Amino acid sequence: MPLIDRIEGYADELTAIRRDLHAHPEIGFEETRTSGIVAEKLAQWGIEVHRGLGGTGVVGVLKGKSGNGKTIGLRADMDALPMEENTNLPWRSTIPGRFHGCGHDGHTTMLLGTARYLAETKNFDGTVHFIFQPAEEGLGGARAMIKDGLFEKFPCDELYGLHNAPDLNHGEIAILPGPAMAGADFFDIRISGYGAHGAMPERSKDAVVIATSVAQAIQTIVSRNVDPLQAAVVSITQIHAGSAYNVIPGDAWLCGTVRAFSDSVRALIRERMRAICAGIAAAFHCEIDVDIRDIFSVLVNQEEHSKVVEEVARTVVEPSKVLTRATPKMGSEDFADMLQKIPGAYFWVGHDGSVPVHNPGYVLDDKILPVGASMFARIIETRLPVSAHA
Repeated sequence: MPLIDRIEGYADELTAIRRDLHAHPEIGFEETRTSGIVAEKLAQWGIEVHRGLGGTGVVGVLKGKSGNGKTIGLRADMDALPMEENTNLPWRSTIPGRFHGCGHDGHTTMLLGTARYLAETKNFDGTVHFIFQPAEEGLGGARAMIKDGLFEKFPCDELYGLHNAPDLNHGEIAILPGPAMAGADFFDIRISGYGAHGAMPERSKDAVVIATSVAQAIQTIVSRNVDPLQAAVVSITQIHAGSAYNVIPGDAWLCGTVRAFSDSVRALIRERMRAICAGIAAAFHCEIDVDIRDIFSVLVNQEEHSKVVEEVARTVVEPSKVLTRATPKMGSEDFADMLQKIPGAYFWVGHDGSVPVHNPGYVLDDKILPVGASMFARIIETRLPVSAHA
């Protein structure tokens, strides 16, 4: 089945926008240039523009042929990652330590393509809110926009978001009803022991030994405390201690993440982490401080809206390429916080290339820009059809 011809006609311009954003990446809450381009484009197309929600967030408001009818929100994230790019593309990042390694430049461009198309055609009744969100990459951009009154100022009946997917093939679209992405906590564990000479360990409370004991013990939580039919991950991703070959450090800290599809499982893991650290602190006569922070909610797609995505996808790509039995992802996405407020769905758009997101060699395939834009546009035209008397 076809993409929307008019949107396909924008392909070169969309590619140019996307590559410009890619060359000038901005990390969470610093998306000043990006949000400025978004606001300028929306205004150019006659869309009402609101800036400053959640810091650098932008919301565009567009009414259809009739203002009567439901209001639907479409969301794209704008931020890049604090990492180096290693692609050597002509449009590679021009800013050291900043890289659109997750494809949010593509998501922003897709939603801009949708906005232009709907502004030009207005083939719908009701209202569309184009939500351009900052700081998705673990910094709480969705929660910041919600705290700033996003859904009080711009109420929505339904909400949709998407993500590029290099693990799918070009032309494939995946939607998973129910829990689709894991909730996530980040944690810091700080150990305060007692330092000593490397030749005199008996005089120390060795923070390295304590840290390794904590790390090993925490790895028993999933295997011995969590129901084996419940998926969960506890990963220690950083250990810091020491400064010299002959000094036993008195301090150490560990950092990492917890992932699960159930809030009760996440609560269990938090409780066990704290209990294990308290027990090890008592055993080694030291102090261990545990800070666990809820960063991402579990992303849950509503059945009704997942069905909408599935049916629309069959009109945009070949029906055989619409995947509804996709495996839930252990990755996390802060669109989950918006879906806790407004019912909706989040889906994936496959593209050429197999390098995963968050890899320094990741490359977004620009051919998917009209695909994502057509998906969003068809969702609006399907859910907000023009009435016969309009």
